[in-house]
Amino acid sequence: MIQVVTKAESTEDALRQIQDFLGGDISERWGEYTLAFDNDIAKGCIRCITFDWGVSLMEFDAIFFEDILFIDDNENSNPIHFSYCSQGYFKHRFEDQDEFNTIEQYHSSIVVAKKKLRHFTLFPKGLHTIINNIRILRTEFKKKRNNQLSELNEKLHKVFVDENHEDAYAYYSPIHLRMEDHVKALRDLSTLGITRILQIEGEIYHLLSMHIARHDRYQKNEAVPNSLLKDELKTIRRHAKKILNDPSVSYNLDQISRDSGLSQAKLQEGFKFLYARTVTEYIRHIRLEAARDLMNTTDLNISQIVYTIGFTSRSYFSKIFKDKYKLTPHEFRKQIVVLNVEEIEN
Repeated sequence: MIQVVTKAESTEDALRQIQDFLGGDISERWGEYTLAFDNDIAKGCIRCITFDWGVSLMEFDAIFFEDILFIDDNENSNPIHFSYCSQGYFKHRFEDQDEFNTIEQYHSSIVVAKKKLRHFTLFPKGLHTIINNIRILRTEFKKKRNNQLSELNEKLHKVFVDENHEDAYAYYSPIHLRMEDHVKALRDLSTLGITRILQIEGEIYHLLSMHIARHDRYQKNEAVPNSLLKDELKTIRRHAKKILNDPSVSYNLDQISRDSGLSQAKLQEGFKFLYARTVTEYIRHIRLEAARDLMNTTDLNISQIVYTIGFTSRSYFSKIFKDKYKLTPHEFRKQIVVLNVEEIEN
């Protein structure tokens, strides 16, 4: 087992310390630092980026050829770590614990150490592991205007305002497939420069909100769908993506149940868990979003759009469109024309 000890307060310095153990080369672009390596120890990369108010991201995407134990020895700042496992798994424990806790694929965790207590994070050998880790330095984040810490639940509020680092805390979340969509979107960004940096920062705050919302459910003892297995949730997510990619198909609950091999009850439970909508509500939502995009990007008339996205009744489409966007399709299209004319004139 190889032990990688980091003591740096900044993610960039931590990356350089990791390089001392794993080798590889560090590159920088638009404030993003990437350590790439391909040797007898590991193959892959670790990238990081830091924003204002003590918020930073470090993402691991690698195969380690030896068990790697990362030891966070940063006793001065003790940041809060919000982690999500997209692929493989990793293990975590504090120095004063004997047993590791396993964070499996599509699971998340919130951990923070107390003063003079080290984190131990174990990456198993021979496994492609992708981990998204958002780190918050509490003393910096508290300086952020409108940080809204008072809105946190009692447990997380106590964690955030613990200036003296007196308490350790760990929360290991159940499966959270919806978060994977945003983590993947973050990894797949193809934009450049300031646009890319703004998109990364936006996704990081979105992910933080999802971590906090899941923790709220835990604190309120709200149930998560224990009856659904990971593979069943992945099946539901796959069928949801089919609807997203081609909303014009005539989907219905019976047909999706037959195609997926899942009962209608499980489908409804899974869609509500992943998308906060029933199957029918999700299909309608995706079609309306597609209609709005077609109005923005094509010259198709309203009737053509209605049939393109899978509706058969223009009057029904007009009703639910207005319910969602507070404008009729005709009013929405007219608004787009006005905006385009103003843009040309300016």
